[in-house]
Parts: sequence; structure tokens; C-alpha cells
Amino acid sequence: MKRYGFGLVLIAAAIAGSPVRADTTLTVYTAFEAQDLQRYKETFERANPGIKLNWVRDSTGVVTAKLLAEKDNPRADVVWGLAASSLLLLKSEAMLEAYAPKKSERLEARFRDKSNPPSWVGLDAWAAALCVNTVELKKSGAPMPKSWADLTKPAYKGKVTMPNPASSGTGFLDVTAWLQMFGEEKGWAYMDALHQNIAAYSHSGSKPCKDAARGEAVIGISFDFRGAKEKSAGAPIEVVVPEEGIGWEAEAAGIIAGTDNLAAAKALLDFTVSDEAMAMYNVGYGIVAVPGIAKPVENFPDNVAARMIPNDFEWAAANRERILHEWSKRYDNKSEPKG
Repeated sequence: MKRYGFGLVLIAAAIAGSPVRADTTLTVYTAFEAQDLQRYKETFERANPGIKLNWVRDSTGVVTAKLLAEKDNPRADVVWGLAASSLLLLKSEAMLEAYAPKKSERLEARFRDKSNPPSWVGLDAWAAALCVNTVELKKSGAPMPKSWADLTKPAYKGKVTMPNPASSGTGFLDVTAWLQMFGEEKGWAYMDALHQNIAAYSHSGSKPCKDAARGEAVIGISFDFRGAKEKSAGAPIEVVVPEEGIGWEAEAAGIIAGTDNLAAAKALLDFTVSDEAMAMYNVGYGIVAVPGIAKPVENFPDNVAARMIPNDFEWAAANRERILHEWSKRYDNKSEPKG
């Protein structure tokens, strides 16, 4: 049976005109949540016998820095599950192979590189949200915050945690959203005021919400789906979508230019925008790139899509280094130690 299956792989590849070698292993760099990796790997490998995935996972900032450091000697074949702004940065360094995956025309325009063929495709979106521990908030006597401006009030001093934007994609989307919504001068002034109420900056986008769910923080600046998940698990969490508008990011995928496994890499990109993959993302995200596929998620805030700002990914990518340098200079003294 094993030899028969091997033959089918070769026949299928020949029919498709694809030179995918049997038992090809793709090295895939990702910032997907760790608990999703095995499920994603099994789903892809079941649909693509003969191609194995070898994950290299870390937070968005670390993966982005690693890819840039390896520019002249790339180790990855594919990036699957990294912020679109990071993929745009790689594109600007000519590190991505342009490729239009099969059926990628179904993607919403904001989930696809503007070039044709695209250098990256979007998969799903996550957006900023506040995870507020209702028990701890009541003990403190502070009111429920409704806006970003509320978080700078004296009532919340020492009660707010948020991700470090240099290591977390969620932190980076917050900072770039404030700079876009308020303008650069007022955006930095806002962060100066917020910093006075910050207890700590974490190196994970989900940790502030997890800490709030455990009662270790009163308010965690995190993202929508994590808040919904913690609330559904029974945590005393209220998920607040600030009324001024919220930053968001797309998880995206792309092929590293010069890969020795281009045919297999294209097969993986085809899979990343398939219906099966979209349904898979919907387990962990309320918004996916192909309209009409996402099913309702328990406790997911109903005003997320309406409050997502018109995010300029290209501006965020082009200004990433300057923004992170300025942020670190001003606020890094409250960052948690790196694990």
C-alpha cells in the first residue's frame, strides 16, 4: 500500500505538471499560536501527501528579525502565519517569490498584496481589544474603560499591561494604529500618557489577556479572539473594543525567493487560501480572508469589523524600524525580561 500511495503522488504531480518531489520537507517560519501548529501541519499534510512541514516558530518580531538576518543565506522555504506588514518588509528587500495561489482571486482586496502576481496573501485578521477583569476592576473602584483615552486617566495607574511592539505583532499594530489615528505628534503624546499607567510590557500579544483572565492584571491590551476565548473558558473578562477605532493586522503567507523546493512551496501557498484552510483559521480567528466562510465565534465582539481602521500596511512596514527605535527609547524600561 505504501508503494501504491507513492505512485499516486508521482502520477498526480505529473498530471498537474508539478515537479514536487516525494517526501519533500518544507521549512516554514511562523508566528502562529503554538497550540495551532500541530493541527495546521496535520491538515496540510493530509491534503498533500509527500510534503512534510518543519516549523520554526517564534513571536512576530523575532521571526521578522531572523528572516532579515538570513537574507543572504535563507533557511526558510515559506512564511506561513506572519504579519502582513512583516511580509511587506521582506518584499521591499526582494526576499519573496511572487506567486498567485490557486483561487486567490476570492480574497478580499485588503488580504492580498497589491502587486500582480502578489508577493504575499492574507489568511485572517486579528484586531486590538481590551481584556478587562471585571472582579479586579470592581475591587479597584475604577469604571469600565470605553476608549483608548480612558486608559490614560489616573484611575487606571498601574492597572494596564500591553505587548512590546518590538517583539509582538499585536503590540506593533497598536502603536501604528495610534500613530495613524492621532497623527505622529499626538500619537507619541498619547503613548507618553499611557506609559504612566502601564504596569509592564510583555513579549507576547496574548499574555496581557491571559494575565487579566487569571486576575494578575486588571486590563490587558491584547486582541479580540483571545478575549473571546478566555471569556468562553469562564474567565471574568469583559472584551472592550475602544470607540476611537482599533488597529488590526492580517496573518499572511509568502514564498521565500530562491527556495530549492519551489513546487512544494507553491502547493503550500495554494493550500493557505483554500476553503479547508479558511475553516481551519476560523477556529482561532473571527475574521478570515475569503468572505462568507467564517462562522460566528462565541463571545467575539460584534463591533470589531466596524471599528477596524483603514490600516496602511505599507506605511507600517516602511516605518517599522524608526517607530520601534523611538518606542524602545521611550518605554522599554518597563518591558518584562525576555524568556
